[in-house]
Amino acid sequence: MNYEVLDLPKSGDIVVVGMSGGVDSTLTALMLKEKGCRVTGVTMSLWDGTLPEIKSDKPIKEACYGPGEEENIAECQKFCDEHGIEYHVIKVQEEYKKRVLEYFKAEYRAGRTPNPCIQCNRYIKFGALLDGIENLGFDYDYFCTGHYAKIVRPTEGLFESEKKPCMIATAADITKDQTYFLNRIPSRVLEKVRFPLATLKKSEVFELAKKAKLEAANREESQDFIGEEYFDILFSDKPSVPGDIIDLDGHVLGKHRGIEHYTIGQRRGLGVAVSYPVYVQAIDAKNNVVVLAPNDALNSSALIADDFVWPGDVEPDGEFEAEVKIRLASKPVKAKITKYIPEEGDTTEYKGQPWLVTFCETQRAVAPGQSAVFYKDNVIRGGGIIVRGIK
Repeated sequence: MNYEVLDLPKSGDIVVVGMSGGVDSTLTALMLKEKGCRVTGVTMSLWDGTLPEIKSDKPIKEACYGPGEEENIAECQKFCDEHGIEYHVIKVQEEYKKRVLEYFKAEYRAGRTPNPCIQCNRYIKFGALLDGIENLGFDYDYFCTGHYAKIVRPTEGLFESEKKPCMIATAADITKDQTYFLNRIPSRVLEKVRFPLATLKKSEVFELAKKAKLEAANREESQDFIGEEYFDILFSDKPSVPGDIIDLDGHVLGKHRGIEHYTIGQRRGLGVAVSYPVYVQAIDAKNNVVVLAPNDALNSSALIADDFVWPGDVEPDGEFEAEVKIRLASKPVKAKITKYIPEEGDTTEYKGQPWLVTFCETQRAVAPGQSAVFYKDNVIRGGGIIVRGIK
């Protein structure tokens, strides 16, 4: 299938830029301003001060959610003032708490591995923030961010339909590609979304930012949605429930301090003494058990996923092939994707039509709760939430 890359904003267009204070969004705003666009900067305010500010001798890493937000907003305001850009801060704390923080805790407590960045992009950055812009009375042509991705449109109908929806394609710098995080944004929202850094490599972004003497070029980049220092505090609203750590044969190896502290594939911090390397192979929330196993036991030949988002809501009629990513850091692997018909005795409550993804080569540490994202010709063809891996 062929695709056309959608045009970026041109001189005179009204553009709203989502800004975080980082180098990517700051350079995006500058590039569009210098191009002749009528730019307005906006920052979403997430931090509500509910969690106590942590004092530490060690530097606390930059994170999306934390007290450092005030400094980020001040830097965005300074940049916009210096470049004649209108600037607004949009409060989204309540929606963020519900859609990201509560989701994050609930997933871990259910024995799954959440992906807060995917949730945030779907409901906050490209959801509540856009609602806030609309409430300010803005009529804009484009909403731009500093993500590394492209917006494309197929030249023919998708999956034999007549629909030609906006779709997300990988960026030029595949090492910084962020499409995995964007897979659940509906095509209708993408109509006005553009990513001006799509054709640039990260090294080029830093080079341009330093040439423009942007203070953001000297900032440490945010890697996590919340600092590790806040993890235990975030989960302190409910007491952890200790339980058994067992091996594949059911032998008790030790005690865990609450399943929310573990994830599939984890090796460090298990607190057990075993004569061979072991990893978290499964988390049984119903029985409050963490299962450890040798590395080979973490391999899966397939997975089942549900709760899918399809471009333009065009769901495939039947079997198809694509490359699939099961986490941000994994390489895409070829797979056959078919509709899954629940077997007798399968008591799982599926959200819509589940799909069976059969890998061409086994994948390690398939984690329920993470996303399985399908790519064809470097374009996202759909994405769902992993229910379970299959040996």
